[in-house]
Amino acid sequence: MSKDEYGVLLYYKFASITDLNSLFSFYHSNCNSLGLLGRVRLSPNGVNVTVGGLLSALEKHIEAVKSNSLFQGTDFKLASSHHPLNDKVAVECGFTSLSIRVVKELVTFSSYPLLNPLEVSNAGRHLSAAEFHSVLQSARQLMKNGSPTDDKQLVLLDARNLYETRIGKFHAPSVETLDPGIRQYSDLPSWIDDNSELLRGKHVLMYCTGGIRCEMASAYIRSKGAGFENVFQLYGGIQRYLEQFPDGGFFRGKNFVFDHRISVGSSDTSIMGACLICGSSYDNYSSRCRCTHCRILVLVCDSCQIKSDAYVCELCQKHRMDFGSIPSVEDGELATVLDKNDLKTVCSDSKISSQLPSRNAPRKLRILCLHGFRQNASSFKGRSASLAKKLKSIAELVFIDAPHELPFIYQSCTEAKNSCAPPSGQHAPPPENCKRKYAWSVASDFGGKVEADWKIANQPFDPLQYQGQTDGFDVSLAYLKKMFSEQGPFDGILGFSQGAAMAALLCAQGDKLKGEIDLRFVILCSGFALPLADFGQKPINCPSLHIFGSDPGKDRQITSHTSRYLASRFEDGCSVIIEHEFGHIIPTRSPYMDNIKDFLRRFL
Repeated sequence: MSKDEYGVLLYYKFASITDLNSLFSFYHSNCNSLGLLGRVRLSPNGVNVTVGGLLSALEKHIEAVKSNSLFQGTDFKLASSHHPLNDKVAVECGFTSLSIRVVKELVTFSSYPLLNPLEVSNAGRHLSAAEFHSVLQSARQLMKNGSPTDDKQLVLLDARNLYETRIGKFHAPSVETLDPGIRQYSDLPSWIDDNSELLRGKHVLMYCTGGIRCEMASAYIRSKGAGFENVFQLYGGIQRYLEQFPDGGFFRGKNFVFDHRISVGSSDTSIMGACLICGSSYDNYSSRCRCTHCRILVLVCDSCQIKSDAYVCELCQKHRMDFGSIPSVEDGELATVLDKNDLKTVCSDSKISSQLPSRNAPRKLRILCLHGFRQNASSFKGRSASLAKKLKSIAELVFIDAPHELPFIYQSCTEAKNSCAPPSGQHAPPPENCKRKYAWSVASDFGGKVEADWKIANQPFDPLQYQGQTDGFDVSLAYLKKMFSEQGPFDGILGFSQGAAMAALLCAQGDKLKGEIDLRFVILCSGFALPLADFGQKPINCPSLHIFGSDPGKDRQITSHTSRYLASRFEDGCSVIIEHEFGHIIPTRSPYMDNIKDFLRRFL
């Protein structure tokens, strides 16, 4: 490489930085004096740098950085490249100016606060490019010193975004590759939570562009505890691997990079990407075409760019079914699924077609709400009106009746609380004037046949009656499968009291219900665990929010230790607990409401 050539330098370092002002001054002075352009991000936890300039200037910068003991052991990735043109690619990638910023995180790993702060010191073991290649070459061959062994399955996990994996990824015939297909890196924790069973008990080989994203993600996986210890990451990322294996090795296609180069390939010129519209081989992002709705980069070949300028990415097609599909080419002709004449405005005006949802109005979460014992959808909706109102901007609550209809009963004493119970000495009101009540599980002596008239309860109210209501799960399960099929999809379930117990049972089924009842999360309010075999013994792997009273005795139906036990059945790291000072209710005051919203926002 000639020192007069242009080059690009990438490096990062996780370290405790006590004097950010001094480090900021160093980068500002050094980069400006050497004529370097690009991005420098500083945080209390380290630095992340991507800059470009003459190779000679970049080498001087490296020497200056190395003189600071803080950067001991840093991997400086230096590569020659063409000089950035003053075009939209260079502007978009930040290579027409120098940007130095102090940030909270070097890379935004999660869009919501994690329960436990990540310790990068707990990241997966680094494998050099040669070691990584060797593991893939002999996928199940025994390696020493805690390296992947042949007694557990090996999986490859790509920690990058969908627009990156479209044009290149690792492929080893004997190894399963997991591509999360995420829109942005901050979506990865939710994907890991939702798919942790694919990783449990396996040797996980992770990779990304340069390594920094794997540091955070591997630490997150390992924080899940037993069964997630064996995580390994490609040191230096794909960039170092392609330097070591210029023919591509096990990597197919091109490595997407976040600078004016756009992508870097190997001597293997095969194309992995495909045009979003016509499906022809294509992997060039230089036109910077983007999804009209979510703005993610999309691949659109030159011919299709002429025919259409409104595009809907794969993820928006999958998750936002209300606006149709993208144009497609059949038999060489452009289909008019999203006809250009139907578009009131086009992308060049920075506006969105009336055919598409607004960028500023993302799809709300759909949450199925399961009421408690001897309630119904109407009463639960009424009691949850304040909650629904405060969540209306991010969630739609859908209420349904449980399948087990209960008889009209009343206590013989005058203290009966049922609003439809007949006062002492008076006749009962006609049943048709009272709304039916339902349950998700019933007592073993429940006959299933509901009488048309009132009857006196055969015993006083027992606050522990829920412990004996263990029958009817199969009926409720079949009913919920039908609801998901007819009224779904739903993002999650909110269950109250017995409804929470039912939702927890669904979560405990794991992959048994996959494709029929798919849940991204559950909210369990005043919940309890039913003593059924369906609950199993393994920790439940589903993101969950548990809401219950903190003081013993405040909730006269479900005690706090009962709800706390249910929360303990869920895996550490994917459950959140909100304890309040009230009774058998869902609190909607601050700070409880803020905490509920924070939990839900992670799934938007």
